[in-house]
Amino acid sequence: MEHHPIIEVKGLQKYFGAFEAVKDVNFTVNKGDVFGFLGPNGAGKSTTMRCMLSLIKPNAGQIRLFGKDLQTERNTILARVGSIVEKPDFYKYLSAQKNLEIFARISGASVDKRSILATLDFVGLAGREKDKVGGFSHGMRQRLGIAQTLLHQPDLIVLDEPTTGLDPQGIIEVRDLILRLKNEQLKTVILSSHQLAEIELVANRMVIINRGQTVIEGTVADLMNAQQTLLNIEFSQESSAAAAQVIAQRFPGSEVQVVSPKTLQLQLEKQHIASLNSHLVNAGFEIVALEPKRKLEDFFIQMTQS
Repeated sequence: MEHHPIIEVKGLQKYFGAFEAVKDVNFTVNKGDVFGFLGPNGAGKSTTMRCMLSLIKPNAGQIRLFGKDLQTERNTILARVGSIVEKPDFYKYLSAQKNLEIFARISGASVDKRSILATLDFVGLAGREKDKVGGFSHGMRQRLGIAQTLLHQPDLIVLDEPTTGLDPQGIIEVRDLILRLKNEQLKTVILSSHQLAEIELVANRMVIINRGQTVIEGTVADLMNAQQTLLNIEFSQESSAAAAQVIAQRFPGSEVQVVSPKTLQLQLEKQHIASLNSHLVNAGFEIVALEPKRKLEDFFIQMTQS
């Protein structure tokens, strides 16, 4: 499959005084991607997105969107981009429809009433177009914000932490909407998050950044390969050293690590977990907990806690 880069970020740096918010961020988003931009809080995600939308100017590096340089062709590029980088702000005393009509006029987008109603329908707000936004839930406002980004028919949608603060139902609705943007409207979407599980559910490609630097980039399927499993085993008694010897004999090359007198960690293919469990039980070990984690999950948890 041929890839058409929509976003190319290379060697991005942004300082605020002596603070290095972004040190060296690199990634590529292809046409049709739902691209996850992942990192713990404070990793530099919002700063990178603000640079990408020309809201702040980077100190170094290159940003290209649609094959054009952002510094020299800013207006041409941004006409094709819709974004939410902060909590969407609306006139609470006006209806959803009225808000969109005002935003369309401000942005210069030529949008008729039928298009606005169709957009509200697309984001799941049909029947609520005459209701005042002040009475909307946080999730409804978030979806109205996405409707606002669609008014000028952009090719690229940029969403900064779109599910933050939403209840579980609101998260599901926004997640479904992101997938529909890709599948029904053929949009390219980049969304930032500090939740690995959230990105895994919607994105086909992703990058992880930490402390202002790119750590890893690739397809979600490859990076989240469930076969590469880190297994934590907790015993009722201080028997992890003895269990490690038994495991090494039964599964040579399984890289067993004694974490504590009662805890082991090892790398094992997923299909061998049940066999390992029964082997240890038969050998007389009493297992309290057996917790499998995918390698990237464990790596991301450690990164977030460091």
